[in-house]
Amino acid sequence: MTLNYPCNTAAHGLARRRFLGTMAAGAGTMVGGLGAFANPGIAAALKSDQKRIVVFNMHGGLSQLESWDPKPGTDTGGPFLSIPTSVPGIHICELLPKTAQQMQHLCLIRGVNTSEDDHGKGAYLMLTGRRQTPAGEFPQLGAVAAKTLNPPDSSLPGHIVITPGGGGGRGNDSAWLGPRYSSVQLGNGNPPPNTVRPDSIPADSDQARQDFRRKVSERFLSRRRTAVTEAFTYSFEQAEKLMNQRDVFDVSKEPAAAVDRYGKHDLGRHCLLARRLLESGISFVQLSHSNYDTHNENFNFHIEQLGEFDSAFSTFVADLAERGMLESTLIIVLSEFGRTPNVNQYYGRDHWSRAWSVCTAGCRMPRGAAFGATNDKGTEVVDKQVDHGNLFHTWLQAVGVDSTGNFLVDGRELPIADPASKPIEGLLV
Repeated sequence: MTLNYPCNTAAHGLARRRFLGTMAAGAGTMVGGLGAFANPGIAAALKSDQKRIVVFNMHGGLSQLESWDPKPGTDTGGPFLSIPTSVPGIHICELLPKTAQQMQHLCLIRGVNTSEDDHGKGAYLMLTGRRQTPAGEFPQLGAVAAKTLNPPDSSLPGHIVITPGGGGGRGNDSAWLGPRYSSVQLGNGNPPPNTVRPDSIPADSDQARQDFRRKVSERFLSRRRTAVTEAFTYSFEQAEKLMNQRDVFDVSKEPAAAVDRYGKHDLGRHCLLARRLLESGISFVQLSHSNYDTHNENFNFHIEQLGEFDSAFSTFVADLAERGMLESTLIIVLSEFGRTPNVNQYYGRDHWSRAWSVCTAGCRMPRGAAFGATNDKGTEVVDKQVDHGNLFHTWLQAVGVDSTGNFLVDGRELPIADPASKPIEGLLV
């Protein structure tokens, strides 16, 4: 596995992970010792080298025609107009007026063709960059990000999934990377449950319990160390650290004005929580907004649903830009596919994977850009067609991960991304 960091900081792209590994191994001598890293400017530059990813998963299949690639005035375009954005020449659907004012930060990828109209299979390929196969599972983007981006000494999990009603459990989404990189699932803007020490257990008694657990675990691991036993031990250590930092996950600590800006609905609270997590150094956060499977009443549904999304998402993008976080944070808005250009008898749009759009921002993605194009009716891609494999490679490359490299798992080299695919040519800056 190789991590590529652009050499554009005061520290000349010296990633924190590489620095710690080099010092621990005693592999070199640094002129001036560690004094240079006490400089606040260089310390901030080193911190900014830790890249992060946040995914907005629009479950069910967001209509590209009612969002990123409208076709007004055509027999497939529907009733909504397109509106100008903050970038001259780029128009999006009128259902996203606030997002249109953030277009200078965004990059629309309008030529997506994944050729998969099944919900489960489509979601799988968008989150893993590969098609499902009976031969085995592949790790999702969040697990790959946690493995490659999260500092090894981090006291917080690197892979968070936020859903309405999420209860703090672990996901089954890391495949052969192992349970350490599985998602922690949260919801409702609350800290993970069961992370408060019971009043009946004094602090000194709890510390004694933890010390005894560590002693027994170390004795066991000295004779039977495996990936499973290490993951088991890691889960206990991480739970203890979460108890000491549970406020990171609590949006009630945010000012009332911030809650009002994001919105008091689920997505608003979850976007605010995501911003808190990213600010605290968590490498990957995924949010869900659903259900866009609009076989019926497509237009009425998108009016209501995109009203929530427009307010929360535009606020999130503006906040990250104002805080200087877009340089180190990749934003992705995806679905498992788009919706049909043709409108059915129930005023709905069906599944359509041949020509749809993804929205991105941050890191190495170009700012204020529309990449690729569909034809006048949105029925096929006519310029710069890409698929799920290209997107997966591109997202990893955007945050400095060499997507053509390998993970070493139990002595075997396993490709980080599909070796038969490659990043989108000419997109990254």
